[in-house]
Amino acid sequence: MGVRRQFLLFGVGGAIGLVVDAGVVQALVSWGHWNPYLARVVSFLSAATATWLWNRRYTFAHRHSGRSLRAEWLQWIALMSVGAVVNYAAYAVILMFYPWLHRWPAVAVAASSAAAALVNFSTARGVLFKRAKTSV
Repeated sequence: MGVRRQFLLFGVGGAIGLVVDAGVVQALVSWGHWNPYLARVVSFLSAATATWLWNRRYTFAHRHSGRSLRAEWLQWIALMSVGAVVNYAAYAVILMFYPWLHRWPAVAVAASSAAAALVNFSTARGVLFKRAKTSV
């Protein structure tokens, strides 16, 4: 599978992750009255898990990590954390400059997620799923 197709599928996974991320953060803030910064940690873990499930099944189905599921998930979370730093920094800056978004953090999530997509794709493809699967 070509890099363009992988990037497109990764984008679909990212859209799924965005829905999970924004939905969880919005629910925690609106209904659970959580702080929007702390809620983002929980929403990130939820979204990263959703994207890992999608990407290992579709985007990188022809590649493997050579790790157990648990180890693969842990490395995915670690790698996605690099992109999350970029994402979270943009999120915090957006909330700082637009305080009214404290009530609507899902908007800030959407804007900041685009900033991390390329970093996440590069680390997922180049570090975790770097080997092609071989037929037995």
